[in-house]
Amino acid sequence: MITITCEHPVQENLAQLHARHTAAMHADTPPESIHMLPADALAAPGILFYVMREDGHAVGMGAIKRIDAEHAEVKSMHVLMELRGRGLARMLLGHLVTEARAEGYRRLSLETGTQDSFGAARALYLSYGFVECPPFEGYAPDPNSVYMTLTL
Repeated sequence: MITITCEHPVQENLAQLHARHTAAMHADTPPESIHMLPADALAAPGILFYVMREDGHAVGMGAIKRIDAEHAEVKSMHVLMELRGRGLARMLLGHLVTEARAEGYRRLSLETGTQDSFGAARALYLSYGFVECPPFEGYAPDPNSVYMTLTL
């Protein structure tokens, strides 16, 4: 059974998920182009952190970070590599979009990589209706980043 719940990002049973996300972000992205947040930073006010579990085991995560009253950003979305291809990322993204709407946001944006390793993520976001946009909220043009947004 799959569940997605809002939880605290710093938990012993999430250490593997955070470590795998960190490793994936550092695999082929220069350090100056990595915009992920470590687990403790995901506990900041204005961030809603969600954990996807299958039979109680953490298999995915994602967060919504408040930019302003109408705009939020998807952060740290990750599903364990060995479980991909089952629609879990689409389910998680759908949950984040639903939660963003429930919070009253009118726009949801994100930053992801341009490298081939981010191809599936970009395709998912595009298929969900996200469109490319200029850098937002503190981001700058970067050849290793693509910025996307969705009107809610």
